[in-house]
Amino acid sequence: SCVGLRNLLQGLNFSVKHYSSINHLQTTCPCSKIKAKKCHILNRSGCTCTCRTAPLGSILPWRFFSCKEGTRISSKRKQDTSVVTSELLHKNLLKSEQENWNDISPIYKPMTKRIKETLKELHNKYTFNSESPRMRFGENVYFEENGCVFLSKADDDEGNVDILFSTDDLGFSDAFIQRIRISPDQRYMAISLKSESSEEATCIIMKLGHFPVVKKVIPSVFSFEWATSDVLYYTTQKNLKCQNVFMITFTNQKHTKLVYAEQDARFFVDIYLTKDRRFLTINSNSKTTSEVWLVDCRNPFELPALVQARTKGVIYHIEHRNDELYILTTYGEPAEYKLMKAPVASSGKENWQLVYAVEKKTKLVDFEMFSDDCIMFLKNAGHLYLNVISFVSHSVQSIKLPTWACEFELESHPEHTTSTCYFQLSSPVHPPKRFAYSFKENNLIEHAVQEVPIITNCHTTRLLAQSKDETLVPITVFHNMNSKELHRKPLLVHVYGAYGIDLNMSFKEEKLMLIEEGWILAYCHVRGGGELGLSWHKDGCQHNKLKGLHDLKACIMLLHQLGFSQPKHTALAAASAGGVLAGALCNSDPGLIRAMVLQAPFVDVLNTMMKTYLPLTIEEQEEWGNPLEDEKYMKYIKSYCPYQNIKPQCYPSVFITAYQNDQRIPLTGVLQYVQKLRKAALDHASRTTKKGNWIPNIILDVQANGSHCDSSWERSVSE
Repeated sequence: SCVGLRNLLQGLNFSVKHYSSINHLQTTCPCSKIKAKKCHILNRSGCTCTCRTAPLGSILPWRFFSCKEGTRISSKRKQDTSVVTSELLHKNLLKSEQENWNDISPIYKPMTKRIKETLKELHNKYTFNSESPRMRFGENVYFEENGCVFLSKADDDEGNVDILFSTDDLGFSDAFIQRIRISPDQRYMAISLKSESSEEATCIIMKLGHFPVVKKVIPSVFSFEWATSDVLYYTTQKNLKCQNVFMITFTNQKHTKLVYAEQDARFFVDIYLTKDRRFLTINSNSKTTSEVWLVDCRNPFELPALVQARTKGVIYHIEHRNDELYILTTYGEPAEYKLMKAPVASSGKENWQLVYAVEKKTKLVDFEMFSDDCIMFLKNAGHLYLNVISFVSHSVQSIKLPTWACEFELESHPEHTTSTCYFQLSSPVHPPKRFAYSFKENNLIEHAVQEVPIITNCHTTRLLAQSKDETLVPITVFHNMNSKELHRKPLLVHVYGAYGIDLNMSFKEEKLMLIEEGWILAYCHVRGGGELGLSWHKDGCQHNKLKGLHDLKACIMLLHQLGFSQPKHTALAAASAGGVLAGALCNSDPGLIRAMVLQAPFVDVLNTMMKTYLPLTIEEQEEWGNPLEDEKYMKYIKSYCPYQNIKPQCYPSVFITAYQNDQRIPLTGVLQYVQKLRKAALDHASRTTKKGNWIPNIILDVQANGSHCDSSWERSVSE
């Protein structure tokens, strides 16, 4: 099945460690006829899910930092002493914070219990219509629910299904299915399994039939595709990097061969299958530059052919139709995405011809190729659009989607000849609704297995805040239409602003709960994110990072000026790299907010970017700059880095969630940040006797389970 451009631009979860339980795999998996349960969450590439692999040019939102700390010292004695001292410090800090959490958390238990009950009620109410996406191959339909892969017949109305795979039966009860690939002749199935507490995935290849049999288990796999019915290509992951591509055959002469090896540490390699299954693409990409090699699926043993040698600043992604390559690229001016084409035999950029260019300040969210058309999912001024490009009539039709919609989710379309494109729309307070665009009828159709309750009491407002340099920054605001005196209501502000990634505005039960309880929700689309296209990201990275901070400040001040809450009722929420701007605002303008909630936050930019031995530091230089080689970057990063700028002052209360198994955000850095922040707040309180002076709550919850911003729904309810 094929995934769209969101894989290229947005979501990505990584693969994890090899499970020891793999040795207990059975050689067969019994089939049975059962009624499949419905399940809300499906984590599978190529379908509506959050764990999706990224083809080329992706800005990888979760591939940020590594916690594999260590100090390189030439003297062995010094190295041993340093490691022991570092480990002891880490252990003492962790113990101190765990004791603090155990003392404080009981205070919140009554409120936690009430919120959990409300969230579960909302979850049950708004997920009754959820159905796992189907992959149809001829008369066979494949789908995944509750850790099982099922096979049914398209014309079977009785609901009979065969079980092809079960995580529980094969000893993977703590894992979920992340990705599924069916071979063209449906004789083999490849599945990747990932646990929420780890980063790497295990790939299991099964031979299908009356009794499915496990044929191969491959640890530490990131992406994989079937080139033919018995040839599988896959990438391996080590230390959060993917740089090798292998080919494995399931013919009579089984063998595994290294096909491609990337030498540049800034580049990450994955593989993708064009929609018509003609080519398998090997995509090597950094944050700003791409290179693609083609494997002809008709001759999978031949050497890959280069499309266009990497050119600094040029990102491109390949699709194929009728012996022509369709190239989604940033090549040319302006440096936004364009759809171009070139002959397969003459694929160099000198032969690229423009098909369609995305307008300025427009975000290309997703892209899907079909036999005679392609669809672009676009975002402009906060509104979502479909652009349908016909390769037959050479026309472009633009369709504006419902104004309440904030988020797309493209469904899988394994057969590129299909006449309908399915997708889902949602917002933080609107549960997903299924839509379809019909190429034959040239119209948009709204689908619903059961009618989703419409949220009628929530008002959506789109604002523009003028930043320090007069740039207009979009804000999306949600509030209860029945609320009066909005200036007295609590406000929750969201921010991210990094890697060209949009703020996550998909449906979440807790957001709807807050609306029903009178809260105001605001999403600040600051520079560094991708809401207004590639230039919006470029204007907020490296030496422009402070622009994102100025944007955030302007957004919050405008909200207060317009009567949306006030500082003493305002909270700020951020996750991962969003912690940079949130933490910076907490230092520069603590009086704008009363509380801050951070999840796995990046709060020590300077020290992380100084450690080039960490596996991801070099490629991160394209986002943050290189402080080791450029003194200007050293001073610039130091000017906004949250950890570096903590000082005695009246801080807001802070709640941070961190994960012991997080391989992207060093736990030691979070521990040190919390200790330093708490000390600064106490120092300020001890020096002042101002009436009404208060000591903020600074709380850290270190969770033993879960990994970087990646936990199950049940565990996220507790959080």
